[in-house]
Amino acid sequence: MAPSEEKKAAELTVETTTKKTTEQKKKDEESSKKLNAKKEDDKENAMSEEDQELKERLETCVETIINTANEAAVTVPLRLKALDVIVTELRSATSSMTSVPKPLKFLRPHYSDTKDLHVLLSANNDDVSTETDMLLLRARLADVLAVLAMTMGDHEERESLKFKLAAMKDYDQLKARGQTSLLNEQHNLGSWGHEFVRSLAGEIGQEYNVRVIDGADPDLDDAFLDLLNMVDVIVPFHISHNAEAEAVDLLIEVQRLKKLLDINSIDEKNYARICLYLIKTADFMSDPDDLAEMLNTAMQLFRKQKQSVDALRVALRMGNEDIISDLFSECDDKLMKKQMCLLLGRHRVNYEIEEDDDEEELNELIGNCHVSEMFLKLAQDLDVMDVKTPEDIYKSHLAETGGFSRRRESGGAQVDSARANLASTFVNALVNAGFGLDKLMTPDNEWLYKNKDHGMMSAAASLGMILLWNVEEGLTQIDKFLYSSEEYVKAGAALAVGILSSGVRNDADPALALLTEHVEGDSHIMKCAACTGLGIAYAGSGREEVAELLLPVLESSGGGNTMLEVSLAGLALGMIFVGKCDENVGSAIVQRLMEATDEELDHSHARFLCLGLGLLFLGKMEKADAMLEAVRTVEHKISKYAAILLETCAYAGSGNVLKIQEMLHQCAEHLTEDAEHQAAAVIGIGLISMGEDVGAEMALRAFDHLLHYCELPIKRAVPLSLAILNVSNPDFGVIDQLSRLSHDPDSEIAQNAILGMGIVSAGTNNSRVAGLLRQLSEFHSKEAGHVFCVRIAQGLLHMGKGLMTLNPVHSDRMLTSGPALGALLIIIHSCLDLKNNLLDKTHYLLYYLTCAMNPRMLITVNEDMSWRPVTVRVGQAVETVGQAGKPKTITGFQTHTTPVLLGSKERAELGTEEFLSVSSVLEGVVILKENPDYEAEEGN
Repeated sequence: MAPSEEKKAAELTVETTTKKTTEQKKKDEESSKKLNAKKEDDKENAMSEEDQELKERLETCVETIINTANEAAVTVPLRLKALDVIVTELRSATSSMTSVPKPLKFLRPHYSDTKDLHVLLSANNDDVSTETDMLLLRARLADVLAVLAMTMGDHEERESLKFKLAAMKDYDQLKARGQTSLLNEQHNLGSWGHEFVRSLAGEIGQEYNVRVIDGADPDLDDAFLDLLNMVDVIVPFHISHNAEAEAVDLLIEVQRLKKLLDINSIDEKNYARICLYLIKTADFMSDPDDLAEMLNTAMQLFRKQKQSVDALRVALRMGNEDIISDLFSECDDKLMKKQMCLLLGRHRVNYEIEEDDDEEELNELIGNCHVSEMFLKLAQDLDVMDVKTPEDIYKSHLAETGGFSRRRESGGAQVDSARANLASTFVNALVNAGFGLDKLMTPDNEWLYKNKDHGMMSAAASLGMILLWNVEEGLTQIDKFLYSSEEYVKAGAALAVGILSSGVRNDADPALALLTEHVEGDSHIMKCAACTGLGIAYAGSGREEVAELLLPVLESSGGGNTMLEVSLAGLALGMIFVGKCDENVGSAIVQRLMEATDEELDHSHARFLCLGLGLLFLGKMEKADAMLEAVRTVEHKISKYAAILLETCAYAGSGNVLKIQEMLHQCAEHLTEDAEHQAAAVIGIGLISMGEDVGAEMALRAFDHLLHYCELPIKRAVPLSLAILNVSNPDFGVIDQLSRLSHDPDSEIAQNAILGMGIVSAGTNNSRVAGLLRQLSEFHSKEAGHVFCVRIAQGLLHMGKGLMTLNPVHSDRMLTSGPALGALLIIIHSCLDLKNNLLDKTHYLLYYLTCAMNPRMLITVNEDMSWRPVTVRVGQAVETVGQAGKPKTITGFQTHTTPVLLGSKERAELGTEEFLSVSSVLEGVVILKENPDYEAEEGN
């Protein structure tokens, strides 16, 4: 075949194929159209008679309302009647939203036509406004459109809200004309169903934000009157229908939380849920003013419901101690006042009640005068009064294998006995803390002289911890050492006086009376002991006379030992004014940092001066900003460390994500020297995210990355940060991680991990940790420093024979005790340079831990403070915020009779309804009163 013919044949084939394809396409389209039409017919046929009738009725009504043909017979009243039919159908269908309501489905095709009608009526505003019926028609039509727009409208345009606002405007016009009889239930948003109200609330929030962005002033109501009128209807509706969380969310969106206080539907049944939601949501507020407003609203609601104890908890959470006197003056219930005093005592608030009939008793409760007696009674009840020796804790017969013992005898490096005795001193003090008896110090003075110099000082000071909280008896036992010829014993006794008085207020003020002369004296070691003693005794009290005594020491300058005195005085001032933002103390510390020579700032203890400054602003967030700028002007590498320390202390427990990111950014730089500030940043990550579960989980993941990719200075701080995240809470995963790090070839990482294990398991008697520590004492047997750390960790683990906790978070994980957190930070930051601190001569700083030590007990008492054993359920706390109904607050509980011990994440509730507790949180000492409505079950 010729090429031209071939070409023609090919073209012909292509043409016929194309024709065939187009014909095929047409056929397919026609068949699919027929199929769809058939499906539609099938649907019509499949629809039940009832649905078919409803569909036809609604379509007739829509035709009547729209009246396309402009028939004269279709009058406005007739159109209104047709609209009423649609309204009735919609209301009955949208009251429950379990499935798509049929009227909404059938009206979908007519949405645009009805919308056009409303646009037309709005365009003829002058004609419509003169006729009442037409105005009512437009208003009701807008109402129906608002409901239809919920599913059919454009959410970007907020059509549902726009129609509702238009309807409200028309109803207001009708109201102005006195046509109230025509309005009946139009203002009742709830009649359209809960789902519609929720949808509307969401659009109100969006509209409010748009108006603010467009320049409206959020503090003035003028630009938002239409929205706020609607909010005033929606919020009470939500509250009366058990949707308190949604009501609060809407008020937060429109920044009008104060409206909550004017709502009458808040009563004794729902106030607790609203306040719980407010308190828990407050943690997620980035703006300090919003945070304060939310907590303040919760406090005012508690006050309105006469719940003074809960109001006080919120006031303490806000750090607002000025309002305490108002709460006491408006509280008429004696028992409630006592419970409030117990809470103030636990939180270490230095408040004095005046002009009250029972002021002496109440002040004693605030001063924790009852703690020693209650603690010893608890120990008797739990049968743990037997004195424990350090050997009972070490259990070295379990740790030592035969080979290990022989190796020691054959001349292996032995731990120097002075260091071993010093460790035993601390272990003995920690284990028998608060019991008043031990086998080393209280029987005679022999043990004292088995130590040398600073060891003697710590041994004498350990008496204060053994006799903890029992001021009267303790002073008589310590007094004789104050007149010892041995300078170090005298210093230890001075420190013991401070330790003894930790958290206990006594009219005689023994610590101040006995330590003043030593602070003003010339002896270096006495000065150090007296400053530390005052810091421990008056932690969190904010006492001016103590500050006047310590400030001259802080401002002094001179010989080689001066920097240690200055640092300890600064640290003591930080503890006394913890979280108080005191300007005098703050400026004095910054001034001292600025004036210090490079040699002084290179001193290992200069870090405590920075920490003292940080403690002043503990948890106060942006209030530290001015001081932060001042610190940055110090011309020395320590200024970086001081700035990060101050910033992390200020945001402690806030969970502030941006600050955590800043701290992680600090860790990005690879430094092997002068990296103190990076270590402070790592501790800061744990400090900022503590007390907030989601942040704590995220921090654990961040630490994994730091351990993988960062340099040694950062790695050394990770175990310490893990410890601050899990104080007295031996979580399996955390203990596992610390156990791995405790075998690290780098001695500082290992030592920090060992002490971290002690802090994490403090006061829990956790058998797994006890086993791990015994293995470590064998593993590191040739390393004196490591063994010392293991011993301290063992002492912490068995602290108070398992009846105490170091956890600074209390009152159902709502409050963080400043002195307790401050004490932990002192120990953790001293671990950044163990060689020159705890493993050198300033091991007595460990006694600061007494500020964090508290009995982890629940004791129930009668109105006269006598014991009242009752059954309680103790289990893992469960988050119930925002949940409907009455959810269970604990899980996996056991039933005990009080007194009982509580773990860090446990919660207790009363087992029967026979008694009512004055406090909503069962922790510490709780006063009970009889339930007047209680009826005993038959057969009992």
